[in-house]
Amino acid sequence: MTDPHEINPRKALELGMDRPISRRDFFDGVIAATGIAAACSLPGAGGRDTYPAAPMEDLELSPDMSYPPSLTGLRGDTAEALSVPHALRDRRFWSYAGTPEPTGEHYDLVVVGAGISGLSAAHRWLEREPGARILILDNHDDIGGHALRNEFRPAARKGPLVAYGGSRSMESPSAWTPEGKDLLAKLDIRPERLGEPSGRGLYASLGMHDSVFCDRETFPEERLVVLAPGRSAPRWIAELPVAEQARRDLLMLYGDPPDWFPGLSGEEKQARLARLTYSGFLRDVCGVHPDVLAFVRTMPNDEWAYGSDAFGAIDAWGSADEYRYAGFQGLGLDRSKPSRYNSPTVIKEWDAGEPRVCRFPEGNQAIVRMMAARMIPGFATAGGVKDITTANFDYGVLDRPGNRVRVRLSSPVVSAANDGLPGAATGATVGYFDGERVRTVRAGGVIMACWNSMIPYLVDDLPPAQRAALRRAVKVPLLYATVQLRDWRAWREMGIRRARFTGARWCVAELDDPADVGGYRCPRRPGEPIAAHMVSTPVTPGVSPAHGSVAGRYALIGTPYDHLEYSIRDQLARLLGPGGFDAARDIEAITVNRWGHGYAPEYATPWDLDFYPDGQPPAAVARRPHGRIAIANSDSVPAARADAAVTAAYRAVAELQGRPSRGPLLA
Repeated sequence: MTDPHEINPRKALELGMDRPISRRDFFDGVIAATGIAAACSLPGAGGRDTYPAAPMEDLELSPDMSYPPSLTGLRGDTAEALSVPHALRDRRFWSYAGTPEPTGEHYDLVVVGAGISGLSAAHRWLEREPGARILILDNHDDIGGHALRNEFRPAARKGPLVAYGGSRSMESPSAWTPEGKDLLAKLDIRPERLGEPSGRGLYASLGMHDSVFCDRETFPEERLVVLAPGRSAPRWIAELPVAEQARRDLLMLYGDPPDWFPGLSGEEKQARLARLTYSGFLRDVCGVHPDVLAFVRTMPNDEWAYGSDAFGAIDAWGSADEYRYAGFQGLGLDRSKPSRYNSPTVIKEWDAGEPRVCRFPEGNQAIVRMMAARMIPGFATAGGVKDITTANFDYGVLDRPGNRVRVRLSSPVVSAANDGLPGAATGATVGYFDGERVRTVRAGGVIMACWNSMIPYLVDDLPPAQRAALRRAVKVPLLYATVQLRDWRAWREMGIRRARFTGARWCVAELDDPADVGGYRCPRRPGEPIAAHMVSTPVTPGVSPAHGSVAGRYALIGTPYDHLEYSIRDQLARLLGPGGFDAARDIEAITVNRWGHGYAPEYATPWDLDFYPDGQPPAAVARRPHGRIAIANSDSVPAARADAAVTAAYRAVAELQGRPSRGPLLA
């Protein structure tokens, strides 16, 4: 069988892959010169924990290497960012590292990780101890972690076109944790004021709506079905390229499904759903045609990064709306409150007020930049809500000697140890790789705001139970592509602003949400350049999210950039071609944000019933402080939300400073 993602040379030319556009490509396996750099870049000798190396390619670098958001091509978890962590994991690093060399630096706090949690920890620490000296270390070349900014400069637009490359928005800010709300208040971010009201209805006013694209990877015939608000189920179901029995099943699910568990109480019905995935519910309880399962396969992917075969039926019930997760109406369950079996985020956001989603054009990196602007003199020309998007930034001052807060990028941490026994230590030592050798700094305290799964490789003397709990946090991989388009006339012609693909590599393609903040204005006319976003979820189907994430991550790391670019061009051409879209002409730049370690793994049924919702969650053991080392990050909550990262940061600061945290964690 032919691989649907293999590049067809003739079609590649038609899609414009021979045309020069803004792109950059680094692969895992790029060989550095000699010594430790080579040891960190080369693939391991084999085995379960070794990723395959991709082939060598020419590197196309942005002329402005001093400003990471302007870089295109492959961003995020690139080979440069992952080579040292992978070498540590494969036990190759210390064979070449040599003896660590002290820098002579001493800080009150060292933070490992410059994402939302890491910057929040530094911001909170400085708030409580204004005279403190803080060092933040990160293995990536930009601040923000998953909250990346992608920036383009189309010739036809005055000023930059700004988009998000990771952490996208403030989901349900009214339901944020107390710590998250506290940070927003300190930064004077008022979610209800973000974006102008006229922007929110822009696409609807132009007759552009959500849609589903039944692709050739799933069905024998490709077809676009527009899901305009209020459109009746019989009308859009009639357009699907599915078998007649599947059509009847869908009409039943969206119309008048029966009580699938007659005679059971509401609590008993919820317990049944908690033991099923959504696909399992439809297949084993409802007995639907396989085409129905194929149609719903990618419904949860954009939000959860895995499909209906792994998404819990109880969360599908809790998330059901006009077009998603049908089949539960006949159960007669109480919709006034969530089930105790629902995942923590579904429970937390159950009664969230409007607006449900608020965001800056660059997503949550605006929050990171606002914190950095307040802590690091000269980093930004402005740091307020209205001007953060259009401010200028000087990355050269992030690690300036004399600053109370310093950020050292492209400096992966390789060790963190208490100075003495954990119970008696008054400080700690942190080692990082500076590109040539391991350097060490001293700290009064250390906050590990990095991935939970990485911490056991950095802190040698953790208790066995804590090491095991940390390793249970298997992050979910995903890809965010940002595509600069010449215009969006074809989208309007097709009457869509967003499309869900049923089985292709990229599960979602959508135009950037309108977001006007301060002096920044989003594109408003179809003839203007715009950013389109695409989402790919590499989790391998048919297994638990944890097992599927591991297998999907292996495949993702070994996928060359040109295969990703080809699939982006191919899917946009198939979706928008009837509206006049030409991939060779209309695509002007591509940035693929690769997150091999993406979403924090949230506890959910049916996969975590051994402890959820009634037992002790592994995160409670994993996040225990270890002497002068505390643990923050969204994994420690766990929840893949920005406010969870802030909550973890506040808690870690309180543990090291000996003060109680302000509010409870989610788990």
